[in-house]
Amino acid sequence: MKNPSPLTNIFIPLLLFLLLSPSASRAEQSFLSKGSSLSVEDASDILISPSRSYACGFYNIGSNAYAFSIWFSDSVNKTVAWTAIQDHPVNGHGSKISFRKDGDMILADTDGKVVWSTNTSSTQADRVQLLDTGNLVVKDPSGKILWQSFDSPTDTLLPKQPITKTIRIASAAAPGSLSSGYYGLYFDNDNVLRLIYDGPEVSSIYWPNPDYDVFANDRTIYNSSRYAVLDEMGNFFSSDQLAFSASDMGSGNLRRLTLDYDGNLRLYSLNESKRTWSVTWEALPQLCRIHGLCGRNGICTYMRSNVVCSCPPHYEMSDRRDWRKGCKRKFHMSCNTTSFLELPKTDFWGYDLTYWESISLEDCKKTCEENCSCEGIRYVSGKCYPKSLLSNGRASPDTPGITYLRMPASMSTSGSSAPQIHEPICNAREDENSSGKTRWAYFYGFISAFGAIESQQDRRMDCNPGSSGWWFIFRRERKPTSLEEGYRSISSQFRRFTYKELKRATRKFMDEIGRGGAGVVYKGVLDDKRVVAVKKLGDAIQGELGAELSLIGRIYHKNLVRIWGFCSEGAHNLLVTEYVANGSLDKHIFGEHGTASVLGWSERFKIAVGVAQGLAYLHHECLEWVIHCDVKPENILLDGEFEPKIADFGLAKLSKRDVVGSDISRIRGTRGYMAPEWTTNLPITAKVDVYSYGVVLLEMVKGSGVSNLMVHEEEVEGTLKSLVRMLKGKLESGEESWVEEIVDSRLNGHFNCKQAEKLVEIAVSCLEEDRNKRPTMDSVVHSLLSYDDEPSSHEKLAVNR
Repeated sequence: MKNPSPLTNIFIPLLLFLLLSPSASRAEQSFLSKGSSLSVEDASDILISPSRSYACGFYNIGSNAYAFSIWFSDSVNKTVAWTAIQDHPVNGHGSKISFRKDGDMILADTDGKVVWSTNTSSTQADRVQLLDTGNLVVKDPSGKILWQSFDSPTDTLLPKQPITKTIRIASAAAPGSLSSGYYGLYFDNDNVLRLIYDGPEVSSIYWPNPDYDVFANDRTIYNSSRYAVLDEMGNFFSSDQLAFSASDMGSGNLRRLTLDYDGNLRLYSLNESKRTWSVTWEALPQLCRIHGLCGRNGICTYMRSNVVCSCPPHYEMSDRRDWRKGCKRKFHMSCNTTSFLELPKTDFWGYDLTYWESISLEDCKKTCEENCSCEGIRYVSGKCYPKSLLSNGRASPDTPGITYLRMPASMSTSGSSAPQIHEPICNAREDENSSGKTRWAYFYGFISAFGAIESQQDRRMDCNPGSSGWWFIFRRERKPTSLEEGYRSISSQFRRFTYKELKRATRKFMDEIGRGGAGVVYKGVLDDKRVVAVKKLGDAIQGELGAELSLIGRIYHKNLVRIWGFCSEGAHNLLVTEYVANGSLDKHIFGEHGTASVLGWSERFKIAVGVAQGLAYLHHECLEWVIHCDVKPENILLDGEFEPKIADFGLAKLSKRDVVGSDISRIRGTRGYMAPEWTTNLPITAKVDVYSYGVVLLEMVKGSGVSNLMVHEEEVEGTLKSLVRMLKGKLESGEESWVEEIVDSRLNGHFNCKQAEKLVEIAVSCLEEDRNKRPTMDSVVHSLLSYDDEPSSHEKLAVNR
């Protein structure tokens, strides 16, 4: 027999070493047997699920701090799905997870101290295994689960992982942190699944909407099972009737439902190719509705696609590093002498000492002065809310009423609002890390400087980050009306339809209800009985619809047509939206003179307000900053109560603020409604929509379209300029008789003269050649709402007779 070669002498021991080394044998292990362990010092010492989607082991959270966690193996940042003990990291040297021979799995720190255990020592525990569901389990020899991580979630629920009456989800304390924060998801005693802010000072529920009762929020208390679960298709069902679906609903995606550190509950889907997460549903697109974001005395608003916290005048941040600690007074308050600092369009939710109705402002202030625990009042339309605590502050030009902060009489309460307007910059983002810089002058100028006229408004809604126009009906005294349904979170979510479904829904596309530049529109009825409009897009949009439309589908606003979903199969590109009963605005204002169905003045003014609100929402608040690019009466639909809904938003282009003007300049609107910059090399901004809105206003006032303003089609712009110059002269003259000459003669003088003059004034300002001189849509909303309560219930006669 030949002697082994030198190479063999080296190779065989090396092979044996590799085969027998602990790290090699453990790198692919999916279970622990009794007596085995995982060490914090070996990064490969982990458990892997059979599909390799999940891993379990020590997760580094600091220079020498680790947590025993489960994470998604394929995500870029190894997103954590579960942690054994959130608020007790262990040392990076000597810590160990052990499955002891007595059946207990323990986490021991470097000194050997047990900091966590499964408490299965008195059972027949046989092995620890990480399943393909992401569930870490302790099993007995028969396969029965004795302990599972699914029973003790941290901030995340995985598909098939239920939340029950004994389980509470806790948010992380900060981005990237595994420590528990102040937000919780749980079943309340009334069997309703809720989100709560449970801070160091106060606690309050903020979802579902606390201003509505259970049934107005589409929930029920009549089910004591208290059970909710996300399935593998992306559908969530709860025993309180909450239901929603991922916008990419279907099999094959890894998903997680996470209560994020900012208090929002979001459903995420993993893009396998990019290994990144995308939001496919969220509980609160309007972040300022989440309690505690800006702390005590702090005020939340939207600006430049970010949520911004600010302190009121004479207050400062309590901790420059953390807005959640709110603002503190820079003065000493006593009960003896009091004055009030006016904060227009601001509300602090909750903590009302009492409630008074039909009371004067002076009497409201007096009730606060007589109570030493009163920190301020909110006064709106004769209703008085003295506050024992200023928490959950939020503000916008459309928040109804005024908050008055109590101050010492010696302190100046004038000039609380900065006089300068700061318009959002289209190609810049707010620095999210500059929380130490209090931007009250910017913010309050933004809220109030529009109010050089009068500053009363009455509507609110917020989306995710933006700036001003919030339109969620915020009233304490009643349930929402049918017109307010668009403001509420609803269970039917944006999704992908099959062509077969839509062909069946439209009866093979038999009922055509309209057509335009974007495509032909058909009426249909879905399987769930929803009446919808199905638009065949054809070549209107290039490429895959899903990416852009999944974002557009997350946009909720009362004055925008709701998008239910889309179909993209081969040559079939279809958009599914809500069906709006009364058709488009052009059919109601461009009819023949003398017809019986002339649109009344109050409806016209309501439409002007609603369209402005919808555009302001798109420009300043949405998840993605949207320029419509084709605002015209044909794209403004009217529901059964003549509430306007803007259609086709986002079909032109979704434009992020940091790329405005890049490729959107290729897009063109409709002749007569196009701003002058379309024909120049200027970047296209939201001001093109402002211009178009100005044309629509003139059309509603006059009752005729821009096509009737010209002799030849190519002269429309020049004719419009002449009309604007004439109207400017009328406005500057101070005369009143000209208004009746401009307003639609079919109204026979039945219109509100002040409102008509205001609409013309706004239209003229919107039609400025220099886009920098045009107002923003949120300032337009502010101006209109200050005239919204003008007497007009019986079509006030414009001329004294």
